[in-house]
Amino acid sequence: MIAIDTNVLLRYLLEDDAEQFKKAVKLISGQQKILVTDVVLVETIWTLSGKKYQLKKPELVTVLQSLFQEPNIRFEDGQAVWLALTDYRNAKPVKGKEADFADALIVNKSKRVANKENQPFNGSFTFDLAAQTLPGAKAPK
Repeated sequence: MIAIDTNVLLRYLLEDDAEQFKKAVKLISGQQKILVTDVVLVETIWTLSGKKYQLKKPELVTVLQSLFQEPNIRFEDGQAVWLALTDYRNAKPVKGKEADFADALIVNKSKRVANKENQPFNGSFTFDLAAQTLPGAKAPK
């Protein structure tokens, strides 16, 4: 297994630099499994949704789903990423703002860690009103 950085994943997804795209394809379609860490995944989504690329939620969902279709790609915690994708896709706006993918991943990774530690999960606390709409997220009291 090898891991890739955000810039390799972005070149692969965007095809915006021919030379780097070829190298990224060679890595991702090679013989080794490719680890995409949570940090790389979140940075990728932030970059794609940011000022330069401006991808909207439906496009970001498609990107995330396409990564699950890649036979060599493995996520740090694929189940948490899949659950986060589901929660992100279903998130409803609050005062014009929706929870982002990072919010959904934080909540779902927290649930998974609690489960692995055989601890009850009593919530992921946030001041972000949009994130509070995610299952398992709560407002501090």
